[in-house]
Amino acid sequence: IVIDAGHGGQDPGAIGDKKIYEKNVTLAAAKELKKQLEESGRYRVYLTRDKDVFIKLGDRVKIARKYGADLFVSLHADSIDNHNVRGASIYTLSNTASDKQTEKLAARENKVDLIGGVDLSHEDKDVANILIDLAMRDTMNQSKFFANTVVGKMSASQIKILERPHRYAGFAVLKAADIPSVLIEMGFMSNNKEAQALSSPAYRAQIAKAMKSGIDAYFDKVQKNNKN
Repeated sequence: IVIDAGHGGQDPGAIGDKKIYEKNVTLAAAKELKKQLEESGRYRVYLTRDKDVFIKLGDRVKIARKYGADLFVSLHADSIDNHNVRGASIYTLSNTASDKQTEKLAARENKVDLIGGVDLSHEDKDVANILIDLAMRDTMNQSKFFANTVVGKMSASQIKILERPHRYAGFAVLKAADIPSVLIEMGFMSNNKEAQALSSPAYRAQIAKAMKSGIDAYFDKVQKNNKN
């Protein structure tokens, strides 16, 4: 599992009341989730960054691929003009974004390692396009299942979530064709109460526990499907 702490370095992300930086909240949350996952003895967990450094979006996905990730979780904390809005949400790749990305990937000359280390550079353009599309759609379905699982666990853990918590977008970190990926907005830095909560180790531990429960349930399902 690769956990991605959003922003970092010269990119602070959203800034909450009393100079609470998103980049610090996401890093602390990523470390807490890593700790809880490793304590279970079930997972090998890596962070895209373990300190306050800037990493390009594309490089975050490359790190996940380098470690052969079975799951990629990017952690963020949003900010909007309405300071009353609070609650977590989870993003997966939209179908529209997927189609555009598939087209872009298929047009590239070098298609090595795009899907599980399979070299598609010698394949016919249409064949390569179909293979990438199939891989991406399967990955998207797994990502959606994981996102809905985490939403359920957060709700059961009394963590405030948005009315439509599972959302879709074309975030760059979600575009790995072969790695189920989600982006979790843990809350809103623009809401003072939520920003303070996210800066609390106890609340971050609560969120991490819910995410871990979702990860456990996801891999239980994956293992069950692999046995069938």
